[in-house]
Order: sequence, then structure tokens, then C-alpha cells
Amino acid sequence: MSVIFQLDISDWYGEISGATAERATSALEEGRVLFLPRLSFSLSESEHRFLTPSWSDERHKNISLDERGERLGGARGQPGDLAELRALMARFAAAAGGLMDSLHPRYGPYLRKGRTSFRPSEIAGRASSPRKDDSRLHVDAFPSSPVGGLRILRVFTNVNREQEGRLWRIGEPFEAVAQRFLPRIRPPLPGSAWLLHRLRVTRRLRSRYDDIMLQLHNQAKADSAYQRDMPQESFDFPPGTTWICYTDQVMHAAMRGRGALEQTFYLPVQAMRHPEMAPLRVLERLTGRMLAPAELSAPLS
Repeated sequence: MSVIFQLDISDWYGEISGATAERATSALEEGRVLFLPRLSFSLSESEHRFLTPSWSDERHKNISLDERGERLGGARGQPGDLAELRALMARFAAAAGGLMDSLHPRYGPYLRKGRTSFRPSEIAGRASSPRKDDSRLHVDAFPSSPVGGLRILRVFTNVNREQEGRLWRIGEPFEAVAQRFLPRIRPPLPGSAWLLHRLRVTRRLRSRYDDIMLQLHNQAKADSAYQRDMPQESFDFPPGTTWICYTDQVMHAAMRGRGALEQTFYLPVQAMRHPEMAPLRVLERLTGRMLAPAELSAPLS
């Protein structure tokens, strides 16, 4: 069975049947990538000028818009231009939210919007350390922004104007990854989570779950043999298409492409249709201990 689950949807705000929504939610929670080949995000002629890396400040991989849709980071340009870029990203955030409301209505009351990201620069050939190299297979874990057990759900769309696809590698199921790397995981130093938060290295206290996920992320990226030999498939997402996945569960690597928009959402495990499939529950089962007791109520800021 392919990890790609295709859906025939062409409207960000359109009605979706209950049966389709249930199938999509089940596939998503199983660790598959929802692929929407007919769902494109349109840019105006004026907005097409942003599809070059010249708008990036070169210090960040991506241009980002904060959760409130107010602060633009990682970009450079004249105030008027940046205001238009911010409006473009806010429009995409709203469209992604509309899609979530239609496609996953059971998530609605619990879904929290995270940052919006614009990725105008080419992935291939970008110099980076192994831990920051997104062309290496990994699950998402944020060193400075622990999630406390919340799921990381992301919506991507390819807005490239040169007919260039965005090439991903997709690896083995999460439980196989966890079983492979858990023996290498070491416990954190006593008091380290408190100290990191006190020094403002992390936005909130890092749970044991966050620590394990970060080590899984780092261990997988550092293991060159694993990167080369693990079971995997490649998929090229063409311009004018959209895809959705839980990036804390799907082993993924972005190999090539420029001109993508991405919206992050966070979801409590308890709001899932199949909570036993969440990385938190898988890791708790494999380790035999509770790893994030307050994931439902823990704030993200």
C-alpha cells in the first residue's frame, strides 16, 4: 500500500461528504500523506514576483508569519512589498483553515493554528549541518518549541511558476523508526528541561516526549546508512497541487523544489479519531511510561 492517499478536491472552502472526510482522517492518522492534485492556491500577477529567493533575508530557511498573522520573519524588502507578502501568506493560512474545517470537522474545536511558512528558495544544494538538513529523512521535532504531546499537522501547496515539482522522500512507519532508534535514546540530565526554559532556550518546558522526539529526529538524520538503506519511496508534488500530513509521524525529506507555502496546525491527541496511532501513544506503549501527562491543556506560548 502506497503512503500516498489521493483525494479529488478542488476547493479550499468546498463541502466534503462525511464519508470522504472519515476516509481522509483515517488515512492521515495512519501516517499516510493526503495528496490533492486538483487543489491549487492561486497567486495574483503582482504576487508572482515573490517567487524568488531575493525576498529571503538569507539567515533563515523560510519566511514565516506568526500565529496571529501579524509578524513577518525571515524576509527583507520595502514595507509596502512586505505588507503584500504578509497578506498573501495570511490568505493562504485562511484557506488552509477552511480546508481543515471541511476535511477534518472532528478536529474543529481543538485545532490550533501555528505559523505560516513561505519557502521561495531551492532546497537542493543548500549547505546545512546534518541536524538542520531537511533533505535527510526525519520526523518533525522543534528544539526551541516543545509541543508537549500535541500533534503537528501541516498543509503544503506548490506555487512554483516554472513547472518544477517538490520532490519528497517518504520513509518507513513511525513505529518502525521508534523501535529502531529507542535503544539509542538517553535520558535528559536532571533539571535540564527547567534550565532550558529558564534560559529561554525553549518556549516552554520540554516534556520527556519532546526529548525523545528530538533525539529520534537527530539520530535518524545523523545515521547515513539508515538514510541510504531504509525502506522509502519518492514522490514529486507538481505545481498546483496540495498535500497534508502529520509531520511528527511521517518520515519525510524534501529533496528538491522552490516556491511552497505551508501551514502548521497543532492537535491534542485526545481529539484524534484513532489516538492510539499518535507518536505519543506509540512511544508510551513502547517505553511503558507516561511521557506527556498534560498535552491537552499545555499552552504553546
